[in-house]
Amino acid sequence: MSIIIYAEQSGGKINKSAKELASYASALAQKLNTEVAAVSFGAEDPESLFQYGVNKVLNVTDEKFSTFNAKAYAQALMQAAEQNEGNILVVSSSNDSLYMTPLIAGAWQSAYVTQVISLPENVENFIVKRKAFSNKAIAHVKLTTDKKILSIAKNSFGLKEHPVEGSVENFSPQVDDSVFEEIKVVKVEKASGKVPLSDAEIVVSGGRGLKGPENWGMIEELADLLGAATACSKPVADMGWRPHTEHVGQTGKQIAPNLYIAVGISGAIQHLAGVNSSKNILVINIDPEAPFFKAADYGVVGDAFEVVPKLIEKLKAFKQNS
Repeated sequence: MSIIIYAEQSGGKINKSAKELASYASALAQKLNTEVAAVSFGAEDPESLFQYGVNKVLNVTDEKFSTFNAKAYAQALMQAAEQNEGNILVVSSSNDSLYMTPLIAGAWQSAYVTQVISLPENVENFIVKRKAFSNKAIAHVKLTTDKKILSIAKNSFGLKEHPVEGSVENFSPQVDDSVFEEIKVVKVEKASGKVPLSDAEIVVSGGRGLKGPENWGMIEELADLLGAATACSKPVADMGWRPHTEHVGQTGKQIAPNLYIAVGISGAIQHLAGVNSSKNILVINIDPEAPFFKAADYGVVGDAFEVVPKLIEKLKAFKQNS
């Protein structure tokens, strides 16, 4: 018996989310007295997972797997589980994972729980907590199948180092060529920006209060100073002010940074559903009755065009003096 994790990478580098999965799986493995094996597709630094308790990395280097294919990746993960007697699969809550994992759950006829935020308190009963009702409630879910799949909510467990001596093995899944012919990737467009939104510790987001795309410079400048990613509300993306890759909310990306700064966003419930897992929320809005203030940890009532430039000025002065 072992635990398998799907270790996603970006630009050849193992993602922060994969290291969080490793931390979770390692802690679970200690409860079950077993080991953790990770499956990575084309990672250049698979050994980085050893720091977080992964005992073995099965690294797929076949060019056929260079772009994500849900069916092919699902078959690869199932083969890895079979070869390593894996009965628990741990994945992230990324779009790729959410697209791929139901294929595995269906083939395995296994329990599949999304948005998991805790280890099972008792591995005999195997009850985990998960977010429910757009993160407004917590459900306690008991998994009773022999094989189990856990999708971990972002930033819910954190990075916990548990260094081990691991090994990296070349892994060559046997997937029929027809699987790659069913869906062909013609073009890949990656979101621009220095910090990937899904992995960002800090996110600076703008809404309709910015009045137009020409005013986005101060959002980007603030984000650069903080080493943050930029995001936006749905209306902003719908109007074409910002790309849809930056849209956070119920119908966009769901994020959980340590700090979420909302500038000129009213805070409709659909937007809150995508960001209310943030550790801290700072709201800057000219309307004191904006609903976002009810969910905020910190709030500034003021004109964004006055508040944000002053914040940028203070941050620059702080960096110069520190």
